[in-house]
Amino acid sequence: QRHAWRLLGAYRRDGVAAVAHGNRGRAPAHTLPAGLRQQVLTLAQTTYRGCNDCHVVELLAEREGLHLSRATFQRWRRAAGLKSPRQRRAPRHRSRRERMPQEGLLLQWDASPHPWLEDRGPWLTLVGAIDDATGEVVAATFRGQEDAQGYLLLLRRVLQAKGIPLAIYRDRHSIFARREREPWTLEEELAGERAPTQVGRTLAELGIHSIAAHSPQAMGRIERLWGTFQDRLVAELRLAEASTPEEAEAVLQAFLSRYNQRFAVPPADPTSAYRPLPLGLDLERVCCLAYTRTVAADNTISFGGHHLQLLPSPLRASYARLTVEVREHLDGGL
Repeated sequence: QRHAWRLLGAYRRDGVAAVAHGNRGRAPAHTLPAGLRQQVLTLAQTTYRGCNDCHVVELLAEREGLHLSRATFQRWRRAAGLKSPRQRRAPRHRSRRERMPQEGLLLQWDASPHPWLEDRGPWLTLVGAIDDATGEVVAATFRGQEDAQGYLLLLRRVLQAKGIPLAIYRDRHSIFARREREPWTLEEELAGERAPTQVGRTLAELGIHSIAAHSPQAMGRIERLWGTFQDRLVAELRLAEASTPEEAEAVLQAFLSRYNQRFAVPPADPTSAYRPLPLGLDLERVCCLAYTRTVAADNTISFGGHHLQLLPSPLRASYARLTVEVREHLDGGL
């Protein structure tokens, strides 16, 4: 009622013009500068093409000093008739498994072959490990292909950065364990168990439980990570103009710290489940490739197309006919 009396007083004083709101015709205080819209749309179609809406907004703020919300960019993009570079499927009903309560209880391992360098360089495979409790990418590295040496290198980085995790969740690749349909060797039948793979042996020596997933959906956390990386990391590599594996690795390591800061979440229990490395543990002797050889009568073994001579020691003058183990380090040393 009081407002109505104020309007009536203003009408008697100024006429019908008093009925209009006082801010009519004025630009809002939070109006973005003129020309910013066209500048942003031009950058989105050129420099930052292929980036999703959220990533474009972050890159504009980091690199161009242009600050705007994702909703504003989406509204401008749709009004200009530009399609989103990432198509989303209709969601299906799923019950998501709860995260582990402590970091270090479970790491998910996987590899993603993808044209990470697009047409600027060779096809690479990204090998990575993500903590189930926090979503932190503990370690990742580029390889030419998915191989045992890449996973051992990944494991060594995890051990150096965090410690020994309790369990590893992985797919059913033969890198981790022999396939059930493969025939047993005579040595395996005599021993009553399958011979471990290189990665399986290393995990067993460290006391890390290896869990095999039965479907890609069971490893949803790291599968979703690859989707994010194939979107964001590809754009970062393009912006850095990386064209070699070495350049891609440098961009990756810088990207991981920013990614973890942006997307990692605190665990439900702040106590870490990572175990410290035992005193005197030599990571080079654990994270390596081990092979069994029988010593010939002339105290030599055959390895990698070469004959290696075993010299006498204070313990034995000859090693002929003995079974020895050759360990090849990740840097090629024996």
